[in-house]
Amino acid sequence: MHVAPVGGTAVQDHVALAEIELCGELIIAASAADDRLSLESIDEVLRVTEERAAASNP
Repeated sequence: MHVAPVGGTAVQDHVALAEIELCGELIIAASAADDRLSLESIDEVLRVTEERAAASNP
């Protein structure tokens, strides 16, 4: 059995942390909405439009 050492030597997965943050933002948006989130609202929360714009303008 392998146990992670104590002392903050854990490796952080930045992609996983970003995904967790986006999931949290989606949960907050969904809980604040009166009805189901539209696809446009989900894209806005996940910043899909911003990412597409950044990818098309290198």
